[in-house]
Formats: sequence, C-alpha cells, structure tokens
Amino acid sequence: MMSWAARFRLRQYAKASLWIIPLIGLLLGAVLAEWVAGVHRAGWLPDDWQYSATTASTVLSSVVGSMVALLGFVVTIGVLVVQQATGTLSPRYMRLWYRDRLQKAVLATFTGTFAYAFSLLRKIESDTVPDLGVTLSGVAVSVSLMLLLIYLNRFTHNLRPVAIADLVGRLGEKVLIRATERIHRSSARDEASLPPAGPVTHIRSERGGAIQAFDAAGLIATAVRHDCVLVLAHQVGDFVPPGTTLVEAHGSARAPDPRRVTGLVALGTERTIEQDPAFALRILVDIAIRALSPAVNDPTTAVQVLNHIDTFLHVVGRARLRGRYVLADDEGRPRLVVPGRDWEDYLLLGVTEIREYGATSLQVCRRLRALLDDLLETQPAERLPAVRAELALLEESVRRAFTDPARRASAQTADRQGIGGGRRPRSEPSR
Repeated sequence: MMSWAARFRLRQYAKASLWIIPLIGLLLGAVLAEWVAGVHRAGWLPDDWQYSATTASTVLSSVVGSMVALLGFVVTIGVLVVQQATGTLSPRYMRLWYRDRLQKAVLATFTGTFAYAFSLLRKIESDTVPDLGVTLSGVAVSVSLMLLLIYLNRFTHNLRPVAIADLVGRLGEKVLIRATERIHRSSARDEASLPPAGPVTHIRSERGGAIQAFDAAGLIATAVRHDCVLVLAHQVGDFVPPGTTLVEAHGSARAPDPRRVTGLVALGTERTIEQDPAFALRILVDIAIRALSPAVNDPTTAVQVLNHIDTFLHVVGRARLRGRYVLADDEGRPRLVVPGRDWEDYLLLGVTEIREYGATSLQVCRRLRALLDDLLETQPAERLPAVRAELALLEESVRRAFTDPARRASAQTADRQGIGGGRRPRSEPSR
C-alpha cells in the first residue's frame, strides 16, 4: 500500500506536471472526434452545415498545423519565463509557475484541438464528410485563440516582480491562516509535562530531503495505537540528511513501525508552501535581494516587494504563533508535538538579508524604517523587543553606510515610498 508521503509526492508531481492535463486533452479530442463522426451519420443536421471533401480536408489540415505552431509558441513563452525567473526573480518561484491552471488549460485545449482535427481527417471520404465536426473544429480554434489571448494578457501583466510578490504573499498568508486555525483547533489543553517521561525511540529517516509536509491525523492515530507521544524533531522546511532522527516516540512500550511513521512525513528535493508559509516569505526576500544585486541594481523593485513583506508580517503578527504546538487526539490527550516558528523567526527572515544587501540604498533603508515603525505601532508588547532589536541593527547599518550627517539623517527617515512619500517622525530603538 502506498504511504501518505508517497501519495503527497505524487500529488505534488501531478500539480507541477505540464504534460498530464495536455495528455488528457489529447485523448478527449480523439474521443470527441469519434463521437462527432457518429452523430453526423445520424442524419439530423441542417442542410447548410455541409462541406465538400476538399474543403473539409483543407480546413482540418490547417487546424492541425496551426495547433502545432501555437504549441511551439507557448513553449517559447515558457522558456522566456524560465529565463526571467532564474535571472531576475527567484528560481523558487518556478514551482508555482508550473502549477498555473490557465497555462495547463491552454496546452490541453491546443492538444485536444490537434487530436480532434487529426482524428476527424481520417473520417473524410469522397462521399462522406463529417460536416458537424468540421464546424466544431472552427469553434475549437476560436476557443483556443481566445485562451491564448487571455494567457498572453496574464503573462505580460503577471510576470512583473510586484505581481509575483502579490501572488506569493497572498498564497503564503492563506496557508498561514489555514494552518494556525487547524492547529489551534486540535491543540491539547495540558502541555506542561510534554514530552512525557519514559522510553524514547528515535525513528530515523531512510532518505535525505527537505521536510515538505506531514500527516498530522496519521501521526496522531499512530500515537494513539501505541499509546505514546510522537515528537517531530525538525520543522517543516528543514533539510534532513539520511539517518537523521525524524520523529521521536516518547513513552511507548512497543515502538511504532519506523517505515509507517516515516511514511507520514514527506521529504522532497525542495520546500513547498503547502504547510510552510515561511517559504512564501523566503521567495519574497529572494526577489528583493536579487533586485538589489549589482548586476540588476533595482532598489525600487525591492521597495515594492517590501510592501508585500510588510503585509505578510502584519498577518503573521495577528496569528497565534508558538515555538511548538501540541496536538491532541479525540479525547483531548496530547499525542503529537510539532516545532513551530515564532514571531522572531518570521521577522528575522523578512528583514535581515534585505537590510544587509540594501544597506547602501537610501530607498531601502527608508522603506525598512517605515516597515519597522508600522510594526512598533501595531504589534502587542511581547513582540516589540524583537522589532526594536531590528531597528537598532538598521540604525547601525545606516551609520556604517552613510558617513555624511545629512545623508545619514535622510536614510534614517521612515518613508513608505522609499523616496518621495510623506516623512514620518523617526522613532528611537530601545537600547
């Protein structure tokens, strides 16, 4: 029986595949051609839907050739996306681009129309022409062209760094909200004695990889079956080499089956956003720091991405984050301990590298200042020390990068537009 982790990896492959949906479209096109040929033989079509054999062959041959050309055009666009994503955006974004449903719909429509027209060509004889099928091929071409125009419109508008940042940010926020709500609904009430005293069994990974996701329900069911508490030894997103302790079983007289437990934790070649909202923030930061590289030198893009990082951190600030989460079974008994990311982890990820790489950019320093000032105003008291610590580090970076007092004072001014926005009073970080 296939494990949960294997099914998860299979779903990930299917979501990222660019050939499965087009293959389905290819098969459906061939089946539709056979059905249309059968309907034509029923003899109930209007008399004005008639073509000569030569005309029908010419039309269908043109459809076949045009679909092949359009498929090549879409593939060319895909190559351009790969080049731009790896050159000016973030290679991590490619994982999301592969999953674009519109792109798969376009490819499926093209392959389906190709298979439909090609299959229908076989039905044309000197005295038999599938008139309805030829007419429907024109409809299929029209739909294909409309989808192509929509795809081009989306391609030209949504491949800008700020559009990608908005997409990634919203996806990360949705995953974060959904994950925290689900975890808090299953949280145990009594966490004081966890993990419990007793024998500890270390369940090690057989293969290396990044932890992409885990089956919480399956792990809890395993813990109930063996009357123990399972502790996930690493965060989702961590890379674990082969032989590393993946799960600890506390208090079990009979150790769970290692293969069954490791089959509930999916490992892969890279992180995913499904259960790892911090990976979305990682992509945003990657786009910003790539814009700040000397080869690109585009601080305005970094400032635009900081707008979305600002929004993301405010969403994180409203979430009830913990350093660990204890999940319970149906009777309320603790069964699964999962390490979590706290506020400091997200804040550190969101601003540290941008501060380091953008320390010499006036725009970036001013926008970072505004971001941190906003957090000071909106976050609860227990989270303010981390924000003040980041403000102090920003002050130190500005002092090192701007030796002239006037330029330093300008860099220390909070500005939501980087340069050109309304200036705000500078707040002093706590020492």
